Amino acid sequence: MTRLNLPSGITQGLNFLIPENWSADQALAVVELLDDLRERICMHYQLELLELQHQQRANPKNAHPNDVDDPF
Repeated sequence: MTRLNLPSGITQGLNFLIPENWSADQALAVVELLDDLRERICMHYQLELLELQHQQRANPKNAHPNDVDDPF
């Protein structure tokens, strides 16, 4: 089984299978639905999402604990 690198970083959980017999029209409809959903969520939560992303990507406050000798 191939592991996917998802944008969320999730590596465990329920496996979501996409039927192999979807038409291009069906696949496009799902992509458009997801785009619309993302847009609506971002419109409503834009500031909160940006702040949360900033917090998650920030360096840990205590990257070098005091009890460890760090030559740098």
